Amino acid sequence: MTRALTLHDWIVAAIAVFAGVAAGLLLRTTLRWLGERASRTRWSGDDVIVDALRTLVPCAAITAGLAAAAEALPLTHRTGRNVTMTLTALLILAATLTAARIVTGLVRAVAQSRSGVAGSATIFVNITRVVVLAMGFLVVLQTLGISIAPLLTALGVGGLAVALALQDTLANLFAGVHILAAKTVQPGDYIRLSSGEEGYVVDINWRNTTVRQLSNNLVIIPNAKLAGTNMTNFSRPEQELSIMVQVGVSYDSDLEHVERVTTEVVDEVMTDITGAVPDHEAAVRFHTFGDSRISFTVILGVGEFSDQYRIKHEFIKRLHQRYRAEGIRVPAPARTVTVQQGELPPPLGIPHQRDASSEPRVH
Repeated sequence: MTRALTLHDWIVAAIAVFAGVAAGLLLRTTLRWLGERASRTRWSGDDVIVDALRTLVPCAAITAGLAAAAEALPLTHRTGRNVTMTLTALLILAATLTAARIVTGLVRAVAQSRSGVAGSATIFVNITRVVVLAMGFLVVLQTLGISIAPLLTALGVGGLAVALALQDTLANLFAGVHILAAKTVQPGDYIRLSSGEEGYVVDINWRNTTVRQLSNNLVIIPNAKLAGTNMTNFSRPEQELSIMVQVGVSYDSDLEHVERVTTEVVDEVMTDITGAVPDHEAAVRFHTFGDSRISFTVILGVGEFSDQYRIKHEFIKRLHQRYRAEGIRVPAPARTVTVQQGELPPPLGIPHQRDASSEPRVH
């Protein structure tokens, strides 16, 4: 201290701290009001920004009040410098956390808007958060007077050892980045791997991809395996797809009548069933003369992969009912077996006794 503390110093310091706290509460109330207004807009980015500022702005106001209180007190030069340095570091730390929340929130919003699903690709969110926090940590160290040059040198040398030790992890990381950057797979897509796994992509993080099967089980697939295997994406280039149902009628059927009735059933299903494509053009294609039937394929349109099971179910029920009403017969598989009467084979181990009269004669 340069002089003794007086009552006036304490009053001024208390007023500064009270003013900082009051300003923080007022600003927080204002930001809450802005958050309600931002929630009514279509863009989700303003919600993220306002929500993050509700932490930073009051903290900055309180820090400013503490700094003003420290200036009002007769502190020594060293003590005042340490107090200022500590408050500055705290403010930078709060700003770093706020910036990380804002940036990661915006990245998540962009990822969701582009994929069009509720799931998020957390790999970009995690990478962004780590980068922002690392930069803020280095700034805090520099503010506290700690040189970051030796730290960067050590990180550069140790990074090689870490990269060698984490080859599989880094391979999955870069594979995940490549998958999302190439847009071959996005959260919400329905995929099927050559190894048999299939389901909806829930999330792609820094190490693996989470796939939810139709049975509601989760399959965890490493990103490197996903990037290096043959895969069918049923949601690209569009979610609508066509499915084929095999049908057969008897040979005595009028094929023109069969085609007309089947087309009417397809149009009815496409219009009535949720998940179907109403503007789908019905297609019936005869292709095979079978053993007991004439086989043909019916092509149906579905809006999304999992809808095909419900649409097939309804189509087969309605087609069977309509065929019965129209007298169109769907024959069951039939096979003709001819049995020729002859001698029974001899029991095992007993030589066959042939009748002389059955011996072939040469004339």
